[in-house]
Amino acid sequence: MRKIVLLILAVGLANLTHAQDLPSNPEPGKCYVRCTTPDVYVNEDVQVMVKPAYKVLKTVPAQYETVTERVMVKAAGKKLVVVPEKWGTETISYVKKQGASTLRVIPASFSSDSETLEIKPAYAQWELGTAAPDCASANPDDCRYWCYKGYPAEYQTVAIQRLANDASTTSTPVSEVPATYTKRVVIEPARVEEVEIPAEYATITKTVLVKDAQVVEETIPAVYKTITREVLQTKGGLTTWKEVECELLEYNDLNINWNLGSATLTTEAKREIDTKLLPVLKDGVRVEIASHTDSRGTAASNRDLSERRAQAVTNYLISKGINSSRIVSNGYGESQLLNRCADGVSCSEREHRANRRTQFRIIQ
Repeated sequence: MRKIVLLILAVGLANLTHAQDLPSNPEPGKCYVRCTTPDVYVNEDVQVMVKPAYKVLKTVPAQYETVTERVMVKAAGKKLVVVPEKWGTETISYVKKQGASTLRVIPASFSSDSETLEIKPAYAQWELGTAAPDCASANPDDCRYWCYKGYPAEYQTVAIQRLANDASTTSTPVSEVPATYTKRVVIEPARVEEVEIPAEYATITKTVLVKDAQVVEETIPAVYKTITREVLQTKGGLTTWKEVECELLEYNDLNINWNLGSATLTTEAKREIDTKLLPVLKDGVRVEIASHTDSRGTAASNRDLSERRAQAVTNYLISKGINSSRIVSNGYGESQLLNRCADGVSCSEREHRANRRTQFRIIQ
């Protein structure tokens, strides 16, 4: 049986290996493969500053308090009995309100801009093509072409704001308020008998600066947005020939019972993938997801349905952290029936069920 598998594998890869050297000294009954290892990507989070940090300035006005002060308005003197004293007046200046300053805030201004990031780099991978028209094998999986297909990089543009002018303040001085009061003073004292005249006092009120106006500064932090992009971790390429277990080249069934006409995975289907397929992918291999239908319905609708079902499995694996470069998704529709149940043939539901299958196989 292993010799037959080896012969089929050799015929299927004839066109691909025509210009390549086959393994030297192969052993009968063993399988060999020369694979292309996939490019391995990892997700990387990039922090993009969409709005820079800036300052917000607030002004606190000057603080005053009212002070009551007792001042002398008439100085002490002496009264003469014969020649009375002569009095005059003197004007005294004082600051009724001290000068200060007022502050006005000019807020920060921004300008709109954008930044373009590469979220997925350009890459290329080997993909399975159509069968060669002159293939001698009855199996449509044989004599397939391998094509090295390139995919362009993907970009994303993010709108950002840049700081045009930061916040600032302007200061306007406020002049002090002067005032005066009149004081009587002795111009000429009495010359004969002196009589003591006590001084006279009055109470005045003035405004005194307690704390000048000041600026309170608050820093508004920058705003960042997280962008996830794929980064190439390991570059793939051709490997040397190596021996593999022949069973790894065969398809393995995933027991998924799809609802009629549906490509939505049920809870049971996801549990089947978690149990049977995820442990295989965690070993770093590359797999093909193949989905098939029975012959009922048109060939075009069956092909579309099988492709959507295979893609549903692929999307679920990607959601589990498997990189898309390690998965090949194919829908074969009704083109690969396992029994006689082609169009126009009467078959039981069990026979049709055998053709409705979703499978996987290791291709690297």
